[in-house]
Amino acid sequence: MEVIILFVSFLLLIGIGVPVAFSLGISSVLYLLLTGQNLTVLPQFMYSGMDSFVLMSIPGFVLAGNLMSKGGITRGIVKASNAFLGHIRGGLGLANVGSSMLMAGVTGTAVADVASTGAAMIPAMEKEGYDTDYACAITAASSVIGAIKPPSVPLIVAGTVTAVSVGRLFIAGILPGFAIGFGLMGMAYYLSVKRQYPKLDKSTWSQRFSALRESIWALLMIVLILGGIIGGVFTPTEASMVAVFYAIIVGLFIYKSLKLRDIPAIIASSVTTSASILLLVGFARVFAHILTVEQIPQMLANGILGISTNRLVILLIINLLFIFVGSFMETLSAIMILFPVLLPVARYVGIPDIQFVTMATINLVLGLTTPPVGVCLFVASGIGKISLARITRAILPFYIVLFGVLLLVMLIPGFTTWLPGLMP
Repeated sequence: MEVIILFVSFLLLIGIGVPVAFSLGISSVLYLLLTGQNLTVLPQFMYSGMDSFVLMSIPGFVLAGNLMSKGGITRGIVKASNAFLGHIRGGLGLANVGSSMLMAGVTGTAVADVASTGAAMIPAMEKEGYDTDYACAITAASSVIGAIKPPSVPLIVAGTVTAVSVGRLFIAGILPGFAIGFGLMGMAYYLSVKRQYPKLDKSTWSQRFSALRESIWALLMIVLILGGIIGGVFTPTEASMVAVFYAIIVGLFIYKSLKLRDIPAIIASSVTTSASILLLVGFARVFAHILTVEQIPQMLANGILGISTNRLVILLIINLLFIFVGSFMETLSAIMILFPVLLPVARYVGIPDIQFVTMATINLVLGLTTPPVGVCLFVASGIGKISLARITRAILPFYIVLFGVLLLVMLIPGFTTWLPGLMP
């Protein structure tokens, strides 16, 4: 009876708009009170959930991304993408995707990507004669790359929950991230030719090199982070601190767009974002403990395995479950709740840990672009001042690419395990 109240109260709280973190916490406290347990287990399990060296990288990468955005580095990325791709038919759409592929190495989250890239690209595309629906849709679709390629915040949380190396997960996300990026470029070009979207004047090589020089510092940061992690020079947590110092130096002394007086406000904003993530992790740990006590993971695993023990069937069931959950629940919340439950099922049928974690993370991240709770859709449509219905219709062609890459990750283990297998 108590576990039913746990789930009902959780769903009810989410339904009335209570943030997921507090919904998890309140329903957990209600369960503990009804079962007569000592409430001291609440802070104990919250602390154990947050007490992870890897999770310390989240504040670092969030702060680094905010510093680079304020420091003007992201503007250089957009300018370089336009210089190299703008002259192709529908080139601003290609540049939009290219900017997201580069921004993915800076922000680590899809929402930050769609906000920063969209603020620059959507008005520019509208001015050049692109449909607003299309501009918003391609911005939202390409933003998911930011949560797949390193330094992906969802992969950091997923690695912490599953005890899979975050460094290897970062590397596992590279091929799917590039596949989504180039696939979206192909779809954007096809739609642009079909709809006769405009193209910019071809930039001279002098203009291209100038734009490249302006963006080189962002590119060097990506090389620094990936090279350091792959080469074993530093851990993901240490890489986040390196990224912070790098962003401060570049913003203050090279671009000079970052001022010392800006840093306190940036730190405060980053602390708020990081705290909300870690609070979610803490409450999710309590919720996961209750599920374990009630043997919910075993019941779900037995239920899935009772349907079939065929590897492909299990993969299909898991993906359908994640697609459904990702459409309604915030990504990090779903990771914290579902990954510990479903990972043993994946292992039972021989699915490699890295493949499962990468596949499931990509699946949930795609939920950011699907109604009714697709956050990236809301952000992009807000920038373009269009309705959710309009952007949802416009993004439909891009789903072919997004879910096509998910299918590749699901069916071809080497797509996510090959590069991590080359690491020392």
